[in-house]
Amino acid sequence: MARIMGIDYGRKRTGVAVTDPLQIVAGNLATVPTHQLLQYIKDYVSREPVERIVVGLPKQLNGQPSDSMSQIEPFVKRLRNELPDVPVTMYDERFTSTLAHRAMIDGGMKKSDRRDKSRVDAIAATIILNDYLQSVQSALDHNNIDI
Repeated sequence: MARIMGIDYGRKRTGVAVTDPLQIVAGNLATVPTHQLLQYIKDYVSREPVERIVVGLPKQLNGQPSDSMSQIEPFVKRLRNELPDVPVTMYDERFTSTLAHRAMIDGGMKKSDRRDKSRVDAIAATIILNDYLQSVQSALDHNNIDI
């Protein structure tokens, strides 16, 4: 199997996560300056098989797209053009930054380390990807009927 990559897109920097080859669990890969992101992904995909890229879909609480969609949509379009063989899925990212902060606190990370926004971005990408994996597994489990 190939890996699945998760992206928490940001204006300045972007968190990147990736699954293991069996697509069981996601982990932090990197935080990349956003202006270098497309090249970073292309380089990674040239070294590792990637089955799908999941990009966080920013939504407001009411479900409407957030203002940052104006930056994410052009990136996703370029990504699809540059890597036409790798499907790109948008996945709801609401509350991932809050969950990332909570994970850092629960993990005992020092306050000074929690201020490092690059850590938050990488953890948020991991949360997006793990949530995506759980949603896929849940859909598979729901459709699996015992007779």
